[in-house]
Amino acid sequence: MVTILLVAVVCLAIIFDFINGFHDAANSIATIVSTKVLTPFQAVLWAAFFNFLAYIAVRYWGFHGGNFEVANTVAKTVLLQFINIHVVLAGLIAAITWNLITWWFGIPSSSSHTLIGGFAGAGMTNALFMGANAFNAVNGSVVIKTVAYIFLAPFIGLFIAYVVTIIILHICKNARPAKAEKWFKTGQLISSAALSFAHGGNDAQKVMGIIYVALVSQQVITEGTPMPNWIPIACYSAIALGTMSGGWKIVKTMGTKITKVTPLEGVAAESAGAITLFITENFGIPVSTTHTITGSIIGVGLTKRVSAVRWGVTINLVWAWIITIPISALLAGLVYALVRNW
Repeated sequence: MVTILLVAVVCLAIIFDFINGFHDAANSIATIVSTKVLTPFQAVLWAAFFNFLAYIAVRYWGFHGGNFEVANTVAKTVLLQFINIHVVLAGLIAAITWNLITWWFGIPSSSSHTLIGGFAGAGMTNALFMGANAFNAVNGSVVIKTVAYIFLAPFIGLFIAYVVTIIILHICKNARPAKAEKWFKTGQLISSAALSFAHGGNDAQKVMGIIYVALVSQQVITEGTPMPNWIPIACYSAIALGTMSGGWKIVKTMGTKITKVTPLEGVAAESAGAITLFITENFGIPVSTTHTITGSIIGVGLTKRVSAVRWGVTINLVWAWIITIPISALLAGLVYALVRNW
């Protein structure tokens, strides 16, 4: 039966995807804006188009085998017996709250980990109210994998970006600088499109998993039923619309504060970020687009010299990444305690 609370949860989930879009817009467009390949307005339209194209690729072109593996992983974060509509509601409220706080201060934290932390925190709190061990409420393998990639994804992006940059520099060492820069500005259109495509495919799926378990908890559908088609359409559309709305505070941090990025380095960073996301998405790992592209930008900075990276800014970002899951989990636990009797 469809209840008012379920409708509210679905609306909040779609709102979260919209916020995710403008919060994470910087991931796809920061370098292309900072190198002046596109204006900010052109860049967000470009990114939004490829965000939504990811849905078409999975659903109709058989990309990733036509499966939404990341959505399946996120849906399994909390064990089904500890999920009810209030758990999903609390997780979403906490995730939206932390996303808006970090956006306001221009901190490129992970929307993915905010959502997973909120969902897990609410589920663990529900377990306590049920008289069970809180840690029994979460799927250990999913949580461990997610936490591991907080650290692994940036390093994978960093390594790939470093290697790609070195290869490009070697290939183009005899090219005229003006001509090479023109090539790379064109190349950034392709690399930023690939990153936006990967971002849409990875991030939209996380909310799809949340909506799915909300429907299962309310017995609208049964577990194992194929995901209704309206869920991915709504989620991919919301993240694309959110991307179009910008997120300029984080664009400034990503595009200029970590290291100065040239068109060549923009191509390398975006290509590395896209490759990392395609690989992890194929295995259903809900990694952070933010962490991945940040690592990639650091990687291209390291090809110049270690001091080219502003490590003070980077360390602040790492602290934000580390505290995101615990804070969103704590917020969700508090919210769940308040809303559980609604």
